[in-house]
Parts: sequence; structure tokens; C-alpha cells
Amino acid sequence: MVDIQRYIQEQKALIDEALARYLPAEEHYPPAIFQAMRYSVFAGGKRVRPILALAVAETVGATADDVLPLACALECIHTYSLIHDDLPALDNDDYRRGRLTNHKMFGEANAILAGDGLLTFAFELMGDMRHWKAMPPERVLQVMHEVAYAIGTFGMIGGQVVDLQMERQEVDLPTLQYIHAHKTGALIRASVRSAAILGGGSSAEVEALTHYGTHIGLAFQIMDDILDVRGDEQLMGKALRKDAERQKATYPRLVGLAESEARAQKAVSAGIAALELFGERGAPLRDLAQFIIARDS
Repeated sequence: MVDIQRYIQEQKALIDEALARYLPAEEHYPPAIFQAMRYSVFAGGKRVRPILALAVAETVGATADDVLPLACALECIHTYSLIHDDLPALDNDDYRRGRLTNHKMFGEANAILAGDGLLTFAFELMGDMRHWKAMPPERVLQVMHEVAYAIGTFGMIGGQVVDLQMERQEVDLPTLQYIHAHKTGALIRASVRSAAILGGGSSAEVEALTHYGTHIGLAFQIMDDILDVRGDEQLMGKALRKDAERQKATYPRLVGLAESEARAQKAVSAGIAALELFGERGAPLRDLAQFIIARDS
């Protein structure tokens, strides 16, 4: 049985050390951009996406080191999306993870550029073959395509656009499902799927893990919706109840809190069922799925 809290702490330490090593130091010129980039990357966070990537690699028989640059790239992409989400033109948040948001610290223009810098750096990191040793180049190229598709207009950006369009509008379930599957779910799914590919998983293993990633991506966003309603602002490190203020498309708004919780549990159960192929090798991923709906922040 996996001690999931200890497992997360150990994997997070591995990822943080690698991020500190990979990201350009603040002393580089011009320092303002590197300070802003590192400020948000090291502002805390659970590192869910990169931890999933490391766990998947080990599940398919690779090592954490085999996919560490990918894991760090995924966290840079996630951080870029948060910096941009917090901007006045989008969610207009003052705090993230208990600290001032990037644009409150460095100004709106520098925050936009810091997000752009992290996104670009992620692909620089993934595309640097010095990190991949004996990894087949075609496998690296496939993974870069997977990630790019997941965060582009057919993925995360598309979901963000519809999320903004549906503010203060009546929303139906198919539209809400589209928003959640694309705005949040796509990058979680890609984190799982790309690590499975990079780690040399078989076609059956990649397919099973794709199903797992799809379901837990949905569960993760439903829990975010729920926590905005019932969460603790100190634990969350940001203002809550803003979804209701802006009449955003969320599961609690559409189906209520109890049904939202039931749907999150159902999604996690479906994700865990997809891991049957792996037996005991899938234990960390099963426990991570349960962690996603048990979290309080």
C-alpha cells in the first residue's frame, strides 16, 4: 500500500529540485522576466500534473528520471495558464496560493510575458535532446505534439474561451462538460498520456492510461468547483465564491453540491477501473485519484 502523502512529498521534492535547475536563474538579463517566471513556479502548488507523469512512467516500466524534463515542462505550462487566468481580462484575481498574483507583483505586462516565457520554455525543455539520452527522437516529437494539442485551441484555450463566453449565461450539461474536459481535463489527460508514450508503454497501456487521465481530469475540475463553494480561503490561498459572483459554468451551479460530489466520485471510480490492466503497479495512480477528490485545497 502506498503512503500517498509521503509519495507526493517525495515526488514534489524531486520536481522542485529539477525545476530550480532547469529554469533560468534570476540573474540572467533581463532579470525582471526571470524573477516573474520563477516567482509563480515556486509559489507553491501540489504539482499534480508532473507527479502524475512520474507515476505513469514508473507504471509502464520506465523511471522518474526518464520523464523528468517532461514533468517540469508540464508544470511550467500549468503555471503559465494560472498567471494568465489571474489577469484582469480573465478572472482578475489578487491572490494565488496565498501570495499576490503575478500581475500584482510585477505588473500586467510583465505577467503576460512571464506566462509567455514559461509556455515557450516548456517546449524548449521538451525539445532539447540533451535531456533525453537514448530516447527515440520520434517518441519525443510525438509527446510534444500531444502536449501542444492539449493546450491549444482544441484543448485548454478552447475550454477557456467557452468558459468566458458562458459567464452569466444559462449553461447546459454538454457545454459544461466541454469546458471542464478542455480547460482543465485536457492538460491532465496529456500529462498522463504523454508520460505513458515517453515511458515506452504498449498501445494497450497507453489506451488504459488515457481513459484514466480523462476521468481524473474531470474529477479534478469538479472538485475545484466544489471547493470554490465550500473550501477554506486560508487553505486555498485565494478568494473563494467568485464562481457564483460571476455566474460561471460549474457543476454545483448546474446540478447542486451533492450531485457534483457524486459525479466526482463516479469519475474517480471510472479512472481507477481503467487501471485494472496494471495490477499492483497501478497502486500509486489509484491513490493519486483518491487524493484528487479528498483534497481540501
